[in-house]
Amino acid sequence: MCYYNGQRVSRAEFIRLMDLEKAVVNYDFLNQDLHEGFNYGKIAVLRPSEDKCNFEIVQMEWGFIPSYIKNRDAVQKMRFGYKDSLGKWHQPYTTLNAKGEELLLIDENSGKEKMFRKAALDRRCLILSSEFYEWRHIYRLNKKTNQPLKTADKYPYHIGLKDKEYFFIAAIWQNWIDKETGETIDCVALVTTEANSLMRQIHNSKKRMPTMLPDDLAWEWMMEDLDEKRITELATYQINPTEMVAYTVEKEFKTTGTPSKAFVYDEIPDLSYEV
Repeated sequence: MCYYNGQRVSRAEFIRLMDLEKAVVNYDFLNQDLHEGFNYGKIAVLRPSEDKCNFEIVQMEWGFIPSYIKNRDAVQKMRFGYKDSLGKWHQPYTTLNAKGEELLLIDENSGKEKMFRKAALDRRCLILSSEFYEWRHIYRLNKKTNQPLKTADKYPYHIGLKDKEYFFIAAIWQNWIDKETGETIDCVALVTTEANSLMRQIHNSKKRMPTMLPDDLAWEWMMEDLDEKRITELATYQINPTEMVAYTVEKEFKTTGTPSKAFVYDEIPDLSYEV
């Protein structure tokens, strides 16, 4: 879930957010309506300085690359799957998102840290976002049996916060090194939590949502030294659904050029914003 994300942040708002005197031209890459996760492109990330007295905005490749991955060819295989020499198909492994409940896990058998643990402890950051998109599954009834059909109709929703141009999503990052070429890549994974009462209606297949943090918690996540209990608390934070706004968009929203334009489907029930 959460593989489509918007970053339409106005330059004026971002300058205010940063409170730094930098050239506006430096932020041209923020003016993008839609980032599709499975393209593994670069997105805007807020990262603390080494002394955690300030932060910078950088572009990172969306899709966490584990340190044990040796080279770009191995990254490609991990992300898109591949056939081995015997013709066996190996499924792709997606690292666009990291579950907040599982960030700090240690393998019970080996005692080794799992993939996201070190980053969650030492490299927490924020994805700056203006909206994201999810699909709602609606099962029509069979006209003969009056039972739900096995295949759902899917309706896309545009989701954001009321009266805010941008919001913060908890994330973790990694500096990955290609062991053959020496290429270095900063890569990031978006943190998710269990869906709140609104998102359970929309993302009603997996019932997950991005961990959207209010300003004070966003700062704490990125800038402060936290124990494991607090990291997990923030990683699994659920924003109040009454602060959110969601509406349907065209099913072809990725190609229309106006992905945030509302589109009404008469056949689907209204959402409830109650907590």
